[in-house]
Amino acid sequence: MKRIEHLAAMAHDMGMVFEFLGVASLLPFVVLIIFSEWNMLIPMASAPVAFVVFGYLLTRIHRTDYTPPVSVTLVAVALSWFAIALVGALPFFFGIHMPYTDSVFEAMSGWTGTGFTMITSVDTTPNTLLFWRSFTQWIGGIGIIAFGISLRRKTRVTLFRLYRSEGRSEELMPNVVSTGRRMWVIYLFLTFVFTGLVMLSGTPLWDSLNLVMVALATGGFSIHDAGMSYYNNPVLELLLIPVMLAGAMPFKIYFLMYHGKITAMFKDTVVRVLLLIAIIGSAITSLDLYIFNNLPLGQAFREGTFCAISGFTTTGLQNSNPHLWAAIPISVVTMMMLIGGASGSTAGGIKVNRIVLAYEGMKWWFRRFFVSSRVIIPFRHEGKTLSKEISELEISKNMLVIVLYVLTIFLSTILLLHLYITTFRLDEVVFEQVSALCNVGLGVGYITAASPFVIKWVFILLMWLGRLEIVPVIILVMGLVKGFEATVTK
Repeated sequence: MKRIEHLAAMAHDMGMVFEFLGVASLLPFVVLIIFSEWNMLIPMASAPVAFVVFGYLLTRIHRTDYTPPVSVTLVAVALSWFAIALVGALPFFFGIHMPYTDSVFEAMSGWTGTGFTMITSVDTTPNTLLFWRSFTQWIGGIGIIAFGISLRRKTRVTLFRLYRSEGRSEELMPNVVSTGRRMWVIYLFLTFVFTGLVMLSGTPLWDSLNLVMVALATGGFSIHDAGMSYYNNPVLELLLIPVMLAGAMPFKIYFLMYHGKITAMFKDTVVRVLLLIAIIGSAITSLDLYIFNNLPLGQAFREGTFCAISGFTTTGLQNSNPHLWAAIPISVVTMMMLIGGASGSTAGGIKVNRIVLAYEGMKWWFRRFFVSSRVIIPFRHEGKTLSKEISELEISKNMLVIVLYVLTIFLSTILLLHLYITTFRLDEVVFEQVSALCNVGLGVGYITAASPFVIKWVFILLMWLGRLEIVPVIILVMGLVKGFEATVTK
């Protein structure tokens, strides 16, 4: 009974988010009208109607006026993201009659900003549905809860916790509602500016808009079967690189720039490390393709740079087929995908912030071996000196998340190797799993519409786990077994 009371305490706030999605889901109807795709009217109406009904029912659940524990917040976010994928699958199910599992896969890939697809013929898919895919990545990239926050006149602590629980760790201003609305403005501004930039490559407005929406959201859905190869446009690929990098930057940078602090981007340690990894990783991947795949230098640089940055920013757009690559460049891009972008960005992965903190933590830890136990070695992070107790706690939590990512990849690899015997090499299977867990979407062809039912659900779960950075899903399972209060105290 206590579990039901905990979930009911979060129902109202989550219902507000679902009701918002019901309204936001009406935007694709503009595309429907422009392209006169009237046969998509009922399929596209299924999502907003379901969201509104679901939201209405949740907001009517009786709740007590108290702040629930963090574990309940995490559980509510985990359940909400899964429910959103189940509802987001309806347009695919009714519109092009995809099997429901494939539809859920497509929706989960969209909302989580992954980019894998189950659609067998993207070129013949209605434009309205293609925009729906791009739109889910665009909203899911910034964080669905952030959009819900912007609607609230009075925001309780619980809604702020929801925002933090979906993998958004940047500091928000005291007025959370104001912050949410500024995020709207900045996100829309970047979308429009980058769309104009991409159009300079000669790409039509429709294609440019969809590409920018998924690139800025570090999503990766393409509106053509051939992906980026459809355009065969080096200028377009070059112009999309800053869009992908912009999506992988911490959002607080744009807040600072919004307030006139233009140079803040290059003073931020995480941004500098992110750019350094992007440059070095791109160079190594390009060189490996030149040496081990015998590609012409220009082609190796073009494919290696674009795919490496696309993987690192967890975007998933690709102008090459990694299945044709040697194991070494695949391994390099796999590591870059695992790292991912910055915390507080639209990117997935472990996050550059955690890599920086892990490095600083190890350096601090080993320095203490060379001094007396009576000597205090201060730990400094982001310009602040932290106490020993806080330092050890934060470093432990940081390393726990990293270990969980690695452990998840290891266990899922063992599982898939037992469930699905294929001709794909081990490095390719790991590559595809890391791509799913880190919400990337780069693929070698391991997961397709022809894959077994159980494999699709493994990948659905991996995408879900990755978008929430694993912990909320673990809390959900433990809470269902032991109860949410026991999860915290034991």
